[in-house]
Amino acid sequence: QVQLVESGGGLVQAGGSLRLSCVASSRTFRLYAMGWFRQTPGKTRVFVAAVSWSSGITYYADSVKGRFTISRDNAKNTVYLQMNSLTPEDTAVYYCAADTRKTTYYGDSVYQTDGYDYWGQGTQVTVSS
Repeated sequence: QVQLVESGGGLVQAGGSLRLSCVASSRTFRLYAMGWFRQTPGKTRVFVAAVSWSSGITYYADSVKGRFTISRDNAKNTVYLQMNSLTPEDTAVYYCAADTRKTTYYGDSVYQTDGYDYWGQGTQVTVSS
């Protein structure tokens, strides 16, 4: 079992920044690919960003490229999402996810929710105009 706890969400004005954190309760965190997804009411959960176990490869949704940066600190069992130049369209609940089965190594599964087997409870990000 892996527990993921997100933090860092909140209310920010358009153009502002937030940094989300996700701490994992696992001794083998360093072996997992990690992802961030977001969801708005009535919509499906969508991919935002992901990072490979070694931080050697990062992935981003087109909508956040150049504004968001995913990173990880394996010594702290933590993955981060630095979000800059926020817009009201970024308003959502943000979820951290872990792939402990190496599912995301194959095809486009890194971009899909079913590529991940553990999820955090989510943190609300609200961007005001």
